[in-house]
Amino acid sequence: MLRHTRLAGESAEYLAAREELRLAEIELMRQREKVAAQRRALPPGPPVDDYTFLEGPADLDAGDTPVREVRLTELFSAPERPLIVYQFMYGKKQTDPCPMCTLWIDGFSGVAHHVTRNADFVVAAAADPPVLRRYARSRGWHGLRLLSCGDSTFKYDTGSEDENGEQDSTVSVFTRDDDGTVRHFYSTHPRMADDIKERGIDLLAPVWHLLDLTPRGRGDWYPSIEY
Repeated sequence: MLRHTRLAGESAEYLAAREELRLAEIELMRQREKVAAQRRALPPGPPVDDYTFLEGPADLDAGDTPVREVRLTELFSAPERPLIVYQFMYGKKQTDPCPMCTLWIDGFSGVAHHVTRNADFVVAAAADPPVLRRYARSRGWHGLRLLSCGDSTFKYDTGSEDENGEQDSTVSVFTRDDDGTVRHFYSTHPRMADDIKERGIDLLAPVWHLLDLTPRGRGDWYPSIEY
């Protein structure tokens, strides 16, 4: 299997530095696998309430079709499947959709049909269903299950919203026991520590990693709704 083919003009200095980098990349991969195994080994999490969400029609262009209520337990398509919930910063005091969340969800829209072969996946926001669906149409999001948290305390209880209604993007994973009990398995946020801002879930977007391959790196670039 090919690892690295020497290109014409490469200096010995370049080759030595590239080999050092290759070994560091292997070590990084192994560390990621170690962290993933540590995450999978978490003990059973606490049971959570059977929250109620509001859901519009599956067809984003379905006009003013009434919304329906759906419970957290109903989001699981099978007992053994985990449920991934991306919490979109949109609604309440977040009156404009978050550009960073939009970047992530743009990507989710393209890969959700792959993810759902293995896990159930939804996007939840504080925004009302009509507002959420209009924005989804403007972005061309298809194949995503979009939910409004309505009057539930779901976002607050999972740390995606504070008592003042300020939002934070969050990824949460839930499991369901054989008896139907839903448990919180794992949640993570962009801010990992006071000195680490918006890096906690950047593995979910390939944009950053493509930029990291370049000499300039990601720099101070920040996504926008429109360019």
